[in-house]
Amino acid sequence: MTDPRFGAAEIARLRAEAVAVAAEEPRETVGQVVDVDADGVRCRLYVPETGTPAQLGGLVFVHGGGFVFGDLDTHDGQSRRLANRTGMAVLAVDYRRPPEHRFPAAPDDVDTAVAWFVTQGASWGVDPTRLAVIGDSAGGNLALVAALRNPQLFAAAVLVYPFLDPEAAAASYASESLASLAADECAWYWQQYAATPDDLSHPDLAPLRSDRLGTLPPTLVQVAEHDVLAGEDVELARLVAEAGGTVSTTLYPGMVHGFWRHPQAFDAAEEALAEAARFLRATLEG
Repeated sequence: MTDPRFGAAEIARLRAEAVAVAAEEPRETVGQVVDVDADGVRCRLYVPETGTPAQLGGLVFVHGGGFVFGDLDTHDGQSRRLANRTGMAVLAVDYRRPPEHRFPAAPDDVDTAVAWFVTQGASWGVDPTRLAVIGDSAGGNLALVAALRNPQLFAAAVLVYPFLDPEAAAASYASESLASLAADECAWYWQQYAATPDDLSHPDLAPLRSDRLGTLPPTLVQVAEHDVLAGEDVELARLVAEAGGTVSTTLYPGMVHGFWRHPQAFDAAEEALAEAARFLRATLEG
């Protein structure tokens, strides 16, 4: 299913380019930053400075990048900001990526990392009863799937413009001329991610199809106004509410896909981080 016009060499080049660009971004100081082996899944743990380490909440962060791109280094700056803004210990997950490792490798790796965090987090001052999950774009898909696969484990979920629908059914795919993420690019990502055509309708890949949306913890969905994914993100919130779940949605006016990771370019990036931090504190401490 790999597009022969965009093969392994080009993917490797773009991955390296993304890491190089991220290396130029500012890096905030965090109390501790440690690479860890979470039962075979490479992760990076960010522990903020705190006066009460035994009471730290734990936040599993699943990065975006269309499943294909993105890694611990491209999202290091955001992981640091998450730890500092939320006051939580952030476990960033370096899940296996397609096309080398197709579905369900990524959600399986997230599950493995989550299980490790539950059993080993206490040694880093994390309260295993105060866990949440967050992800952006494709990472939002994987964060949502992790919450669906592990009902009652997480106290909260934050989904930042999550990438959800292989069918691209929302009207926003046709209407977003200002989008930084194009419809044909989305289709290519799904082609890389799915191992078989049948996977494209599997609820662990296409979670809008899940019959377990009502089992989600309190969930915040952040939507970029000028994003091809805006329609499916709003639809997710509708389906969760219809299934009896607790969900809130925030639309960020004028924003495009990807804004959340670039506070130097978009003031709304810090606004979204602040909202996520408030939501997590209120939910975990309420």
